[in-house]
Amino acid sequence: MDGRKWATYNANSIRARLPLILDWLKKERPWCLLIQETKVQDKDFPASAFDEAGYKSVFRGQKSYNGVAVISMEPLTDVIIEGMGDEARFICAMAGDVKVVNVYVPQGLEVGSERFSYKLKWMGDFLSFLKKNCDPGEAIIVGGDFNVALEPMDVYDPEGLKGQVGFHPDEQAAMRAILDWGLADLLRMKHPGEGGIYTFWDYRAPNAFKRRMGWRIDYLLATRPISQRTRDCSVDSGSRNLPKPSDHAFVMAVTD
Repeated sequence: MDGRKWATYNANSIRARLPLILDWLKKERPWCLLIQETKVQDKDFPASAFDEAGYKSVFRGQKSYNGVAVISMEPLTDVIIEGMGDEARFICAMAGDVKVVNVYVPQGLEVGSERFSYKLKWMGDFLSFLKKNCDPGEAIIVGGDFNVALEPMDVYDPEGLKGQVGFHPDEQAAMRAILDWGLADLLRMKHPGEGGIYTFWDYRAPNAFKRRMGWRIDYLLATRPISQRTRDCSVDSGSRNLPKPSDHAFVMAVTD
C-alpha cells in the first residue's frame, strides 16, 4: 500500500505558480495540499484547473496579498473560514475523516512593530481556536507557513539571525504553545537533530538556494492519531530549483 500523502506549499502567487503546482500534483498525487499566499480574490481562484486535475478545493482570498486554499481528492466539508481576523490566512475543513487546518501566520515585519504584535496575537488566537474547536484526540493535520523557525538547526545562521523576526524567542514561545496543545512536528519527529533541512530561501538574498541560506518555517503538524501512523515527512527542496519557483518548497508527509 502506497499510503496517503499530505502536503503544504506557500505558492507566493497561485497565478504564477499554477503550472508548477499542477505538475507537482500529477507527479506526487497527494491526498490533500494546503496552499498559502494565493494572492487572488475568490473570483480569480483557478478552481476549475484543480477540478480537471481531480481535486476539490476550498479557498479564501483577497486581492494581491495573503490567501489560503485546501485542495483535496475528497470533497471538503464542515468548512470554516471565519474567526481568525479579516486577513485571508486560515481555513479549517474535513477531508474525509481527517480535519485539516491551513494557516498562513503573519510575517511580523520588524520586532517591536505593530505587525509583530499582530503576529503574536494571531498565534495566540489560533491556539484559542484549537482549544475551542478541536480535540487532540481527533485526527487533525495543521499545516502551513508559520513564519517561525524553532531551533538553531532550522536556520542557516542561528547566531546572526538570533532575535530577528522569524527567529525571535517570543515567536518561538507562541509556536511551542501551539505544539504543546497536542501537535507533533512531523518532520522533526521523523528527522530529530538533523540540521540543514529548510523550506524557505529568501528571494532577496542573492543565490540563497544555491548557498543554502534557508529557513524551516513551513510545517506539517498532527495530533497523535495521525502522527503515530506517519511513515515519513520530508521537504521537496528540488521544487525550489524549478523554473519560476516560489521562495518556498513543498513539505510532504506520508501516512498509513
